[in-house]
Amino acid sequence: MNSDQIREILKGIRCFLLDMDGTFYLGNRLIDGSLDFLEALRRTGRTARFLTNNSSRSAAAYTRKLEGMGVPEEYRDVISSGHAAAHYCLQHFPEGRCFLMGNPDLRAELEGMGLNIQDEDPDYVLLAFDTTLQYDRLCMACDLIRNGLPYIATHPDINCPTETGFIPDVGSFMALIEKSTGRDPDVILGKPYQGIVDEALARTGLTKPELAMVGDRLYTDVATGVRHGLTGILVLSGEATMKDVETSDVHPDLIFNRLSDMIPYL
Repeated sequence: MNSDQIREILKGIRCFLLDMDGTFYLGNRLIDGSLDFLEALRRTGRTARFLTNNSSRSAAAYTRKLEGMGVPEEYRDVISSGHAAAHYCLQHFPEGRCFLMGNPDLRAELEGMGLNIQDEDPDYVLLAFDTTLQYDRLCMACDLIRNGLPYIATHPDINCPTETGFIPDVGSFMALIEKSTGRDPDVILGKPYQGIVDEALARTGLTKPELAMVGDRLYTDVATGVRHGLTGILVLSGEATMKDVETSDVHPDLIFNRLSDMIPYL
């Protein structure tokens, strides 16, 4: 693909939905050129929202992290799989009691959004990226799921990238739970599923052709774009490699080594 073709694809994009881990930063380290990319968006009349599957933290915690990394205030609006899951649960279980597998920070955010989180006699199970995972709570969740309670997951990512490698994410927990209970989640809300796309459309007020989903995973980030009518852009700064691209059934519209490599085409 030549430069003119790349520019043509990007021409109509008004907002870039940016994955965080592996795309904008790794752990606590900014990926080179990330802030330059945001400045190029501002200069060319575009904008961005951060859209993350990582439900180990609240959106407010991510906003504070972005602020500490020097991200301008106008770009600190974070759309999370936790938000999408909360809105789903409030719609489908408005009076229901939620058994949550998730960190205290996420619990506080979801309770603030109106979820009734209770361990006693719950009506459904919500699985998030629980980095405080306790074995007894995992057993409790499996018992509830095995007994037939509705089972919702925030997102399907198998691993979460860090500065030193990868750590097991919700997709890995889902595999463990499936082996124990014989059940997959009834609903998954994060990338590449519809729930988080609806969240992004509502938050931005834009149409699908005006949005691009940018990330380092083919099966979540890029798939969100290409399967839902958004432009799907892969960056090679995190999980996916070109070898993965060659063997995947998810085909990115564009591929860059990192965010800043897009700047000449904006």
